[in-house]
Amino acid sequence: MTRLLFVCMGNICRSPTVEAVARVEFAKAGLAIEVASAGTEAYHVGDGADPRSIALAEAHGYPMAAHRARQVADADFEAFDHLLVMDEVNLRALLRRTPTAARERVALFLPFAGLAERELPDPYYGGPAEFRRALDLARDGVSALARRFGGA
Repeated sequence: MTRLLFVCMGNICRSPTVEAVARVEFAKAGLAIEVASAGTEAYHVGDGADPRSIALAEAHGYPMAAHRARQVADADFEAFDHLLVMDEVNLRALLRRTPTAARERVALFLPFAGLAERELPDPYYGGPAEFRRALDLARDGVSALARRFGGA
């Protein structure tokens, strides 16, 4: 089974949204892919996802209310086949602590999925349009990943 970890800064907006979308869409595609998410920082460890992210994701059929934020752990570098990061800032932060043997498994999410867009922008300080953009990019990226991994 392929295991994917989606990573952003605090694990309350982008990465849990991508995780929720991936869980639903991979299941629909018949893909045996395990997904999780984490943050590079410990700001929100134990907190639920941002209520704006939850409301939007769940309105589109992606359950997210049970999410609890966590920080990337050393064990994640062994446990996951790919650690897919939402933006360059967090990519650099993650690579600083990535063991040499795991570096080839760390990448930006959208380019890894095959999309031209490099970053999934952080909606945290934005409004509804920014959260909608994050959900749209999450769905585009997950759809591309499903094709990459041979989904129906």
